[in-house]
Amino acid sequence: MKQRHWLNFIDGKWCDSDARFELLNPATNQSIGTIAKASVSDAAAALAAARRCADSRLLSSVRPAERVKWMTRIAQEIRVLADEGAHVLCAENGKTVPEALDEFLEAARYFEYYGGMADKIEGVSIPLGNGYIDFTVYDPMGVSLQIVPWNFPVSICARALAPALAAGNAVVVKSPELSPLGICVLFEAIERAGLPDGAVNLLCGSGREIGSYLAARREVDQIVFTGSVPTGQTILKLAAENATPCVMELGGKSAALVFPDADLDQLIASVRMGIFFNAGQVCSAMSRLVVHRSIYDTVVSRVEDLATGLSVGNGADGNDLTPVITARQLNHIQQMCQRAQQEGAVLVTGGEALSDSQGNFLRPTIFKDVSPEMNIAQEEVFGPVLVIMPFDDEPEAITIANSTAFGLVAGVFTQDLNKAMRCARLLRSGQVFVNEWYAGGIEVPFGGVGLSGYGRERGQEALYSYVRTKNVAIKVAGE
Repeated sequence: MKQRHWLNFIDGKWCDSDARFELLNPATNQSIGTIAKASVSDAAAALAAARRCADSRLLSSVRPAERVKWMTRIAQEIRVLADEGAHVLCAENGKTVPEALDEFLEAARYFEYYGGMADKIEGVSIPLGNGYIDFTVYDPMGVSLQIVPWNFPVSICARALAPALAAGNAVVVKSPELSPLGICVLFEAIERAGLPDGAVNLLCGSGREIGSYLAARREVDQIVFTGSVPTGQTILKLAAENATPCVMELGGKSAALVFPDADLDQLIASVRMGIFFNAGQVCSAMSRLVVHRSIYDTVVSRVEDLATGLSVGNGADGNDLTPVITARQLNHIQQMCQRAQQEGAVLVTGGEALSDSQGNFLRPTIFKDVSPEMNIAQEEVFGPVLVIMPFDDEPEAITIANSTAFGLVAGVFTQDLNKAMRCARLLRSGQVFVNEWYAGGIEVPFGGVGLSGYGRERGQEALYSYVRTKNVAIKVAGE
């Protein structure tokens, strides 16, 4: 990818700033370009533009069919730029080009999906008897602040931005410092669609500086955040000062329960995607495999064969396991692996970086004989590290799965539908996969409980996070 300097997008214009971030390819740790580092004054300008657009009702007062047209044009323009964007995302994020391309195509799907709902946000009539007319309407929240993570920056940006625009909100996006360029390409597509100035604004700046500034502002009507638990807790404290409603998608430590009648070929395919896709840098990763003792050794052996057979290297070369985002994150994961062994976990394979690479590569890592109280079984790793834990009966499996403070997703592998349904009811999570990790899609609601956050994204349910219900009650004269 040719080096260039990228800009922020404020009030319909691409804007530079005095400071900048240098961006590194995690597969090589070589520079791929720079981006303007937004300041507090830039953040204030973006917020003022969004506030002005929201207050003007340019988005919300038009016939909803016009918003449908905007959303459709955005989706079309994303598809036009998808190939270019995929190479940019591959270089800054480390994932393979096909995976990066899928991310842009998924972003287009979000705009198509919520574009189809923009003219269907309908209230209800409530019967109060003779003499009254009563009905509800849905007003847009106003200004939505959306703070996007680095692991799937384009698709996660789109999954919040699309429903917000469909409902008639103005938006300020705070992009991740580590992986902002794909979102810039996304905004190039949005710019081509011709939305009113101020409808969408993009800032790349320090989370501690401009993220905190924006989250504390009364002009913000809603905050949507995806990221780590500590950062989410900081944002919630700032939002509490103004009682700003939030949608929080935080971390996970998700478990898959594997019963003796599980289809092991199906399971291994899910392990491949569940923990090694995107180098395990997925909030809903399958980070714990909880396996019935009767098939425990067999599963450990099958998973070891999978892990040792994966190619590790640059995503641009089509490798199976791509780099983690930074050298710092790589070091953090290795420290967690060392602690796991000190606590008694048995390392099956991996646990160390590639010694002959300049990039941030960790070998696919498997631990067995892990007990629920170990740190490696409780804390999110955010890397290609799987722990395998045994159980003897169904209640014990549920207890182990529910033993962390997180509750994002969970999985059940069995041919017994009754058992799957029993487990699904008892698992403490926002989503349960049965016999396929990542089953579902953008049409289904997504979100967690506990330290995994609250509120839902994706699906029809998410749209109602971006509106306020207003009731109108009328006394009819003469009745």
